[in-house]
Amino acid sequence: MNELQKQYNLGERTAKFGESIIEFCETIKLDPISQPLIGQLVRSGTSIGANYAEANAASSKRDFRNKIFTSKKEAEETIHWLRMVLKYIPDRKNQVATLQKEVQELTLIFGKILSTLHKNSNSKLSHSTLNRNSSFDVRN
Repeated sequence: MNELQKQYNLGERTAKFGESIIEFCETIKLDPISQPLIGQLVRSGTSIGANYAEANAASSKRDFRNKIFTSKKEAEETIHWLRMVLKYIPDRKNQVATLQKEVQELTLIFGKILSTLHKNSNSKLSHSTLNRNSSFDVRN
């Protein structure tokens, strides 16, 4: 897989993001405040990719949509925990900014997937309603 393919492979991208979160958290000194922040950040940051992987193995369109929605929620939660870590460890601003940029992009990607799914389901609904009601008499 070349670099361009990796860039657009969402499964690879979410996995790399989770790895980056782990690597970042490994560098933070544990204390009573940082420990719960790190735990929450690792959980939300790594579950983005896990839920995306589950979406790709979904048993139905509804299951796929729900897993994508969960991936988006986890991305949004990760944004929150990164903000809290930055508040507690302001000297990590550059590292946190890089992670924030990537997770913001992931959030937008998942949002676009969801809006496309919603738009497609609405157009299919409209189309199926039209087909059900298509027996009207054009001569009226």
